[in-house]
Amino acid sequence: MTSVPGTGPKALDGCEVASVDVHAFEVPTDGPGGREQDGTLEWDSTTLVLVRVHAAGRTGLGYTYGDVSAASFARSVLAPVVQGGPVSSPPALWERMGARMRNAGRPGAGAMALSAVDVALWDLKARLLDLPLVHLLPAHHDRVPVYGSGGFTNYPPDRLADQLSGWVEQGIGRVKLKTSRVPEDDPRRLTAVRRAVGDGPELFADANGALGRKEALYWAHRFHDEWDVRWFEEPVGSADLEGLRMLRERGPARLEVAAGEYAFTAQDFANLVDGPRGPAVDCLQADVTRCGGITGVLEVAGLSGARHLDLSAHCAPAVSAHAFCAVRRLRHLEYFHDHVRVERLLFDGTLSPEDGALRPDTGRPGLGLEVRWADAEPYRVHGTRPA
Repeated sequence: MTSVPGTGPKALDGCEVASVDVHAFEVPTDGPGGREQDGTLEWDSTTLVLVRVHAAGRTGLGYTYGDVSAASFARSVLAPVVQGGPVSSPPALWERMGARMRNAGRPGAGAMALSAVDVALWDLKARLLDLPLVHLLPAHHDRVPVYGSGGFTNYPPDRLADQLSGWVEQGIGRVKLKTSRVPEDDPRRLTAVRRAVGDGPELFADANGALGRKEALYWAHRFHDEWDVRWFEEPVGSADLEGLRMLRERGPARLEVAAGEYAFTAQDFANLVDGPRGPAVDCLQADVTRCGGITGVLEVAGLSGARHLDLSAHCAPAVSAHAFCAVRRLRHLEYFHDHVRVERLLFDGTLSPEDGALRPDTGRPGLGLEVRWADAEPYRVHGTRPA
């Protein structure tokens, strides 16, 4: 990598965040009739909230997926905290942001906004050091295995089968479909998918918390016994810890129960893995754009390792490919259809799977991403385009 004037270790000495700007872009979905569905939600767009932090002529970027209100939160509550703060220590600024947002609301939109700012701070630090972000982090891996994810409940059978088999043809050996919106439709959908992908690939199901406990247990056994489903994500709501634990204990031994994508704080993750009867999940999930950014992922990684549980990355592939290389008990990354579309539309430097994994580009500093402003502008719902 060629050194850039003004970069390297000395670039951090006394360096402070000069400014912060916040943007949001709402991208329509490409589902049937412009809509997509899972077990509990229907939507027609995905909103990416983008945060940029600037120092010493360099810019770091981070983002989250959620409501545009997260952009307002980042701008009004968090930007004043990090401006003038030390670029050398994203975790110190993470701590300051957490303290400032106490009364404004830490979980939900607040945690998403904090995550975007934290990722931007890590990206900025890596760019000032002229390093790819993965080399700045305490990496255990140089790539992150992925599973193809989409399979929305309103997809017709041919589109469902084509999407999942398409990932298999790309060398991705694990694929996931959404289930449980209309449970009686799932046998037909699962049969179509299993026929399309063959017997070899691992098949995952995601109910998005649509089922009751006994209903989820019934479908857990059917999914496993009839279609060899190995992963059942949020069979009940992620807040139903006893329901998750019951399914983990009474479900098929080879069907793993997973949850964690809606965990915002360290305590949320502790609740999922601690209890008198053991963890509520077989594999923990974390979303770098919700759980506190890179700094949050590092905390969760320590917890998963201490509890002997693997950690799976939820979505945001362009950021997760770097962040989750620092997870010792790494399982895989959700290569989610919507986020792949949005990231490719809005950024240059996104990654494509090779041999079923994403490998961070070590030839580019930071996350390796640059905003495609002209392409992004038609989707803007917050902020103004930089001059």
